Amino acid sequence: MGMYYLDSSALVKRYAREVGSSWIASLTDPSSADSIFIALVTGAEMVAAVTRKMRTGAVPPHDAQVAISTFKSHFKTAYLIVLVPAAVVDLAMALAERHGLRGYDAIQLASALTVQAELNSSGVTLTAFVSADTHLNNAARSEGLSVENPLSYP
Repeated sequence: MGMYYLDSSALVKRYAREVGSSWIASLTDPSSADSIFIALVTGAEMVAAVTRKMRTGAVPPHDAQVAISTFKSHFKTAYLIVLVPAAVVDLAMALAERHGLRGYDAIQLASALTVQAELNSSGVTLTAFVSADTHLNNAARSEGLSVENPLSYP
């Protein structure tokens, strides 16, 4: 059983067929007994990502609606949601400045670091920060997180 933090660039692969989708599907399969952490803001990012894929023709409208509906159900039941209080936003601002991250990427990394700190206090380690964003992954590594990129699992 692993403990994984997924950003939206990784999680979207569960709902839209892309490179890395099979690996993400195995990671998020309930039978794997892995714990999947996501930030609260990932809800909005996921719906936006699938809708964008539909608008660009990468995902047919019916498939997009099914994906969004399925995600919304999973959002309520399948993931450990990380809230984004002021302390996480403060950390995100520092990370954005230090690594040149976009706003939501900084929130994702700050949330993962917060999860890691809470797990460490219980003697547990976050197995990996999972993202398909190279710049974000580099920042996560430099902050001491173990990183997995779903694009490495075609």
